[in-house]
Amino acid sequence: MNIYNLLKIAYKALVRNKTRAGLTMLGIIIGIASVIAMVSLGQSSSLSINEQISQTGTNMVMVLRSFQVQGGVNIGSGSIQTLVVKDAEAIKERVPHVEFVSPVVQSSGQLVYGANNWPGSIQGGDVPYFTIRKYEVDRGTPYTEEDVRTAAKVCLLGQTVIDNLFPNGEEPLGKTVRFGNIPFKVIGTLVAKGQNAMGQDQDDIILAPYTTVQKRILAITFIHSIIISADDESNVQNVMDNVTTLMRSQHKIREGNQDDFNVRSQQQMLQMMDSITGFLTILLAAIASISLIVGGIGIMNIMYVTVTERTKEIGLRMAIGAKNRDILLQFLTESTILSLIGGIIGILLGLCLSFLASNLLHWPFIISIPAVGGSFFVCAATGIFFGWYPAKKAASLDPINALRYE
Repeated sequence: MNIYNLLKIAYKALVRNKTRAGLTMLGIIIGIASVIAMVSLGQSSSLSINEQISQTGTNMVMVLRSFQVQGGVNIGSGSIQTLVVKDAEAIKERVPHVEFVSPVVQSSGQLVYGANNWPGSIQGGDVPYFTIRKYEVDRGTPYTEEDVRTAAKVCLLGQTVIDNLFPNGEEPLGKTVRFGNIPFKVIGTLVAKGQNAMGQDQDDIILAPYTTVQKRILAITFIHSIIISADDESNVQNVMDNVTTLMRSQHKIREGNQDDFNVRSQQQMLQMMDSITGFLTILLAAIASISLIVGGIGIMNIMYVTVTERTKEIGLRMAIGAKNRDILLQFLTESTILSLIGGIIGILLGLCLSFLASNLLHWPFIISIPAVGGSFFVCAATGIFFGWYPAKKAASLDPINALRYE
């Protein structure tokens, strides 16, 4: 029997039972659509996170205070005073391939302007802080080296802070806002950045000279962290190694003793997030694949019913010369076509679902070619695998008993 006749017979058999064929394909459709959507959304989320992290610069290196451990319990780094401004100055002067360096201190508190208030955080940095963290001034001017030297009470506001302290659209430039009990003159506003990869609002912020936050708000002599910008992304690891060596020397840490600081890079964060999103994508796709097995079992069940219903037809075909191989191929073709049609519909549905979800979540829409190609292959394999046993049963029927079947 040639391929054309096989396809023609399979088509007529499926058309005769449209509703049953449609319900049988439903499991395959749901399974394939779920896998396509999960893989696509997983890749979209990973790309979105990478883009957002990259907005702060993939050549950024951070020096952080180590967490404090007492009695085997991590109690955080709040009271650790290991980082000082001299560390940042030493990094700038002695570490090669370093372009910018800024000490960082931060605090949270209540922001007040007139009758309006807002719980927010203030970030203190040096002049290069804007360049390293890629903050752009929308209106006004950034603070200057003179402001840092004199611990001037000046600040720049993020858009979320502006919206809450100036809800009526009042111009914030030149106004005085209070952070706790400290008045700050607003000298600029920041270009909106939206949420970061962790879902945090990057516009809910006040930027001020680090000396102002350090001396006037926190009354401390140490700093919370140091951010560094390497001159090129390819030199990030070299900068990290040299910073580690320098910091151990600065802090007089002996060989074999644990560091009282941590050196991290944006590239490490990118790798970590890629690993997490990749694992979650695989996990969700694996869970979604369970419905493919359910769909395959549905195909097997329907093919069993089909063989029983068409026993007399099988006997008649055998009586007029059809071979066992012809009967086997006939039913395998029907199960494979059933699976492939369901797979194609599932692929289209999955792409539509991922497109809608990407738009709702404001993620880039990605079509995973390997996932689409793999799904198509899985559909064919499912049809053959789950259709084999019913087809084999049909091919092994005795023609005489089949003709007598009522």
